[in-house]
Amino acid sequence: MAIRVTRLGSPRLAREGIRLGTVRRPPRGVRKADYARRNYYDVWVPELAPSAKLVSWALSEPLTDVRWARFAGSYRREMQAPGPSRMLELLALLSRQTDFSLGCYCERDERCHRSILRDLLVERGAKTVPAPAGTGGASAGRKRRGPADAAAAR
Repeated sequence: MAIRVTRLGSPRLAREGIRLGTVRRPPRGVRKADYARRNYYDVWVPELAPSAKLVSWALSEPLTDVRWARFAGSYRREMQAPGPSRMLELLALLSRQTDFSLGCYCERDERCHRSILRDLLVERGAKTVPAPAGTGGASAGRKRRGPADAAAAR
């Protein structure tokens, strides 16, 4: 049993379990009834997404190493609020009994909040599936951003 961190919209993997969308906004141009069928998510959990203000700041300029570190610190502070913190504790406990996945739209996770989310869950004792080879964790190399990432994050 474990948590998998994934890209929303990607094909589901065996034993992935339910998908939680940890994004600020639902996918554009997709009917609500089609979210699960099109591999976005089964349940939307915007409480674990970065705030709209933080996303806007992150998208306002290229994410250099310094800006990424600032984003990561700000997101971690947001997740210390009582609601998100309780949700992280719950998910960490659930990871010991069932498989499920958390996701975002970004193409790669090393410059996406989902890599920080994975770290926050591990810090709380969650069982996670390791990040795929070459994607790294929260401190990995530069993220290539495309128009879909920027549009989806808004």
